[in-house]
Parts: sequence; structure tokens; C-alpha cells
Amino acid sequence: DGALISTPMGSTAYNLSAHGPIIPMDSKILALTPISAFRPRRWRGALLSQTARIRLEVLEGAKRPVSAVADNFEAPNVLEVYVAEDRDVKVCMLFDAGRSLGVVGESGSGKSTLARLVMALEAPTAGRVRLDGADLHALAPAALRSARAKLQMVFQDPYGSLDPRRTVGHTVAEPLRLLHRAAAAEQQARAAEVLDAVGLPAAALQRYPHEFSGGQRQRIAIARALITRPRLIVADEPVSALDVSVQAQVLNLMQDLQQRFGLALLFISHDLAVVDLVCDDVIVLYQGRIVEHGAPDVLFRRAAHPYTRALMLAVPRLQPGVRRAKPATLAAAARAAVATAEGCAFAPRCPWAEPRCRDQRPLLRSLGAGHAAACHRAEDVAAEVAVETGG
Repeated sequence: DGALISTPMGSTAYNLSAHGPIIPMDSKILALTPISAFRPRRWRGALLSQTARIRLEVLEGAKRPVSAVADNFEAPNVLEVYVAEDRDVKVCMLFDAGRSLGVVGESGSGKSTLARLVMALEAPTAGRVRLDGADLHALAPAALRSARAKLQMVFQDPYGSLDPRRTVGHTVAEPLRLLHRAAAAEQQARAAEVLDAVGLPAAALQRYPHEFSGGQRQRIAIARALITRPRLIVADEPVSALDVSVQAQVLNLMQDLQQRFGLALLFISHDLAVVDLVCDDVIVLYQGRIVEHGAPDVLFRRAAHPYTRALMLAVPRLQPGVRRAKPATLAAAARAAVATAEGCAFAPRCPWAEPRCRDQRPLLRSLGAGHAAACHRAEDVAAEVAVETGG
């Protein structure tokens, strides 16, 4: 409410073991901070399901499936994405209704490009993107317009994704006008319904975006995505622009809506802890290729690719009274280096690289327990990470 309630300094703010929280609000904010060092996946006091898995097909060479990570699913397939370049598979994934797939990687790794391909905003140079069996990029314009109702997106910036000159009701109902040609009465009824689903009153329909907080705006964006009753929602960094307490609310909301409506969720994020908390499976992208995938509690405890390990080491952690040792950095000059076409794309930056890494591109191979990595030394890397994380 605008009042200054606490001013802890430096490490005192986080050294709860020595001082304890100054006031209840300090404790609440720290509890919501998802800097968990990838420990047990608890959210709202409940252990998240560890049984849900995403099907990911692993391919090589001339589009030949060599293995699959799969469980028994009763739900129908929602989306299949296959992207290739010169007969070499870069991304191949298949996942189902009610499941969450996290996509992580540094800036420029291809996360948003993958999202645009899934949304049929860009066409792959080779390969296909299929929704419920139909190749999106082979559809006629009218059929593609109809298919878009099954695909919706939640953007990173809740301020920039809403038109400031339109009411919330106009913005939320717009997909119905464009994709379903719905009557005005149906638009208003459905808009009120989805606003209620995200925890906002029907009176918000007549207000403008500037009258809402950041978290409320993101709820409005989620309501807009829900109004067409989609099969899949692509969430591109949906909470990175929000403070930690609001992040918790929005993430809880997305999980509740996913279970309520049976949505498939493609969740793109830089925040590994958030992905660890909300996703059933994770893929790690580097230069547009999947270099590792698996369930979060396997991948983040026994990362088998040096790139995944580097991402984990870059995450800040709250360790009261302990000065964190500076991790070994990737060679600075290697960022500008260009990998050979035949070798591993990460080899110029990899502290584990050996001669064959520059001559032989590693294939994504199974390491057991639904875990796969594209690294010649995956077992060595996984063993070291397990020691570091206590996994």
C-alpha cells in the first residue's frame, strides 16, 4: 500500500538462519521466490505429480526413429513438431492434452522461433508442424484460420500485449470475432466466463488495461487465450516481467486452468526453477537443437549435457552465510568460434570437449528413465552433476 515496511541490508536480508524474517511479509516473499536450487518440486504446499510425461521421439539421419520416450496415454495427441535441416533432425517432439512441456535455453537458442513455428506464424525450412494430424503449413488459408482457434499464446509482457485503447471486454473477445464470427451476445457471455475462470469480475470487461496491475493484466491475457477453448497454449516467458509474489499466483492459475480444461502447455522460460516447478518434461535447446530432455527431477539432478550444467551453474541461489565459489566459465573466445558442420555445435565452448566432439555430431540418445542427451560424454557429465547436486 505504498508504506515502507522493511529495509534489510545486504546478506542480512536473506540470512534467515541468523536473524529470522524481520516481519511476516519478508518471510512470505522469500517463500515465494523460486530459487530452489532445484530441490523437491513443491508448490502451494503440495507435491506435484511425478507421473506425467511428454512423448518425445528421438530421430537421426534420414528421419528414421531410433527410440522413443513414451508412457501409456489415454488422451489424444495434440501436437507433433518435426523440424529438419538437410536430412538432419533438429527438433522432434510429440505431446498430449493435459501435459506441460518446458523449453529452456539461453537467448538466441531458438525458443521463440520454436514457439512461432508451433503457432504457424513461421514455416519451417523443412519438416512439419501437425495439430491433431493436420499439417498446419499445408492448410488452405480458411482451414488455417479455423485451426488457429486450437492454438493460443500468452506473451511475456502483460503491458505490451494488450491494446491500451480498447476495453478489456473488446480485447478478450477479439479472437471470437476473428476466428468464430460469434454474435455480440455470445462474445460478452464467453468473455465474462473466462474472466471468472482467471479470477477477475465481470465488471472488468468495461475497464481499460492501465487500470490493472501487472499480474491482473497477465490474467487478462490468459483469459484471451482461453476464450476460443484451445487445445494448446504456448506461454512465452509468461511470468518473467512479474514480481515473485505475482509469479506464484499466475503459475498456480495456469496449473489450475490446465487441469480444469485439459490443456497442453508449451512453457518457454529462462527460469529453470519455475520450469522445474510447473512442467512435466523439459527440453534444452542450443542453437535450435534439442541437446537434452527428460523429467525435471531427473534432468536437473543428473544433467548429462555440459550446456545444461552451465545453465544450472548460472542460476543464483540463496545460501545464507556462504559465499558462492565462482564456477568455471566457458571460454570467452569460444562464443565467437564457429563449430564445424560435422561436429557438436557446443564443442567450442565445452570444457568436456575431446577431439571426436569436433568431428562427430553426437546423437540424442537414451540414458534411461526417460532421459536423453546429445553428448559423447553424457554419463561422465551426469555423474559429476549428481555429486554436485546430491542427486
